[in-house]
Amino acid sequence: MVSTVSPSPSVKTAVEENLLTPRFYTTDFDKAAQMDLSAGEADLQAMVAEMRADYNRYHFVRNEAFDQAWDHIQGEERQAFIDYLERSCVSEFSGFLLFKELSRKLKGRNPLLAEIFHLMARDEARHAGFINKAMADFNISLDLAKLTKNRTYTFFPVEWVIYAVYLSEKIGYWRYILIFHHLEQQPENKFYPLFNYFESWCQDENRHGDIFKALLRSQPHMWQGWKARFWSRFFLLSVFATHSLTVHERSKFYEMLGLDATAFDEEVVRQTNLTAARAFPVMLNVDHPDFFKRLDRCVERNVKLKAIAESHQPQPLKFLRKLPHIAGTAGDLLCLFMMKPIDTESLRGQVC
Repeated sequence: MVSTVSPSPSVKTAVEENLLTPRFYTTDFDKAAQMDLSAGEADLQAMVAEMRADYNRYHFVRNEAFDQAWDHIQGEERQAFIDYLERSCVSEFSGFLLFKELSRKLKGRNPLLAEIFHLMARDEARHAGFINKAMADFNISLDLAKLTKNRTYTFFPVEWVIYAVYLSEKIGYWRYILIFHHLEQQPENKFYPLFNYFESWCQDENRHGDIFKALLRSQPHMWQGWKARFWSRFFLLSVFATHSLTVHERSKFYEMLGLDATAFDEEVVRQTNLTAARAFPVMLNVDHPDFFKRLDRCVERNVKLKAIAESHQPQPLKFLRKLPHIAGTAGDLLCLFMMKPIDTESLRGQVC
């Protein structure tokens, strides 16, 4: 751990890679440029006008509440919060890089889409920078320029980007707003002023999610037919499973906020699933008695896998010990995927 009396922040140029680390993505820019947005153009034009207004322009400004030492947050709690800040910063910066590159590659080829991504990149850069300044309060920061060069980029088809980013923005909205409302009711758990900005933060997340919803609904093949149903289920389950594992890995952070990690995770998943019914042709049946039971088993196995990975045993033995846990998790996720989903097209007028 970095000493809290260090006169200047320790700068990191790389972050630890694991299955739950936020990824950096690239996509098929030519295909994105050729997207026909006519079916959703009116909605997208209205959203661009709102984005140009930049209602949060002056909201992410550090105030005097940050002007103090944070040495009283120590030990496991300090590390838990730093880990939360680091992953959040990497996630926001990953979005900035993808949106910035899309804007650059689409300029002159698809002006509306290019401007949309330019404005979203602005927001993501603002978020990443704000979090990085918060990390500096704990004597550590990320060298985002070097991080850009050091990370491996994962290719996602355009459709996958739309599904995944839509869910990422919406689940981010529910995380931020639920924490914000919880701390309104229990202000004694607001141990750092960053949480005062979560309401503005969730507005950006929600706005970005609505843009990706409009993009998705402008492409009939993304919400009509068996392929659309398949990929909707796949990304819903992938995002929810990743969220459950990540939240429970950060259980100490949520404990610091006075939140129960399991209850918080379940509420975020439920609300995001209901929100996704506005965009996707199906949503998952999270009320099925086996749904959260199987996710909880995946969480328990992930804890055991982490303990095995951190042990000093020989790699072949670690591999053998991991196998039953990996197989069990794969089996539970497959059962969750095969669970009959709920058709949302028939509920279109009932969900808001």
